[in-house]
Amino acid sequence: MSETTHDGAIAVTAPPSADAGLSPAELAAKYGLSVSGARPGLAEYVRQLWGRRHFILAFSQAKLTAQYSQAKLGQLWQVATPLLNAAVYFLIFGLILNAGRGMEKDIYIPFLVTGVFVFMFTQTSVMSGVRAISGNLGLVRALHFPRASLPISFALQQLQQLMFSMIVLFVIAAAFGSYPSLSWLLILPALALQFVFNVGLSLIMARLGSKTPDLAQLMPFVMRTWMYGSGVMFSIPIMLQDKPAWIADVLMYNPAAIYMDLIRFALIDGYGREYLPSHVWLAGLLWAVLAGAAGFVYFWKAEERYGRG
Repeated sequence: MSETTHDGAIAVTAPPSADAGLSPAELAAKYGLSVSGARPGLAEYVRQLWGRRHFILAFSQAKLTAQYSQAKLGQLWQVATPLLNAAVYFLIFGLILNAGRGMEKDIYIPFLVTGVFVFMFTQTSVMSGVRAISGNLGLVRALHFPRASLPISFALQQLQQLMFSMIVLFVIAAAFGSYPSLSWLLILPALALQFVFNVGLSLIMARLGSKTPDLAQLMPFVMRTWMYGSGVMFSIPIMLQDKPAWIADVLMYNPAAIYMDLIRFALIDGYGREYLPSHVWLAGLLWAVLAGAAGFVYFWKAEERYGRG
């Protein structure tokens, strides 16, 4: 195309572009471009996570090893920390406040230690989940990988730490008359359900914590309240036997209490069905499925926004 200017010269202008008038989305579709870091479909996301399973395991093991690397006792703190917590709670609640009333001492001490170990599994998973994204922004921004790998690896780290604690728990249970039996095998499905629940909760907290770093300061108070309401240091039905029944039901069906009671029932001789709510295994399964599925989908929906300020 050409036109004559005022001085008689001929100016040549370029023909209109074939892309003129196309929106950015239309241009991207025309040339086969995609958004960098776009969220994949749910099935594809699960496939990507499975492909990173070796990274998830290695990352959790590395974090576990590094956790106490600066301490002189090293990995012994993995067992000593929950054990010291149990000793403090026994001194305050078992001896001074008599929170174990209604139970023999050979039942109450394993009952208390089990509660502390199992609740700390959930507590540390939640607290690690809050910082899973906000505390690893360098990794999130530098590499492309499914971000759910981080909260899942932190929950797996806490499961591995619990395994060390369970050795001590077995010794304590045997020392107070609860010897190994087939019922101990029930600990495995109970821990599997709790792990799925913890992963779901960790995923939820990871998304919330990625945008609200102050949540990490609030969660210790929330977790402490949850602990006191879950029967870690006392039997809920015994302690609340003179209260309205619905209060005990609410506390007994909360997931932390459910998983503690399942493991106590499997481990401790003399801790019978009368201490458990009805349909306790079904309740544990429902909590795991609900938290696991809801947490995974909730986290996945914000996948493309993590690490972007």
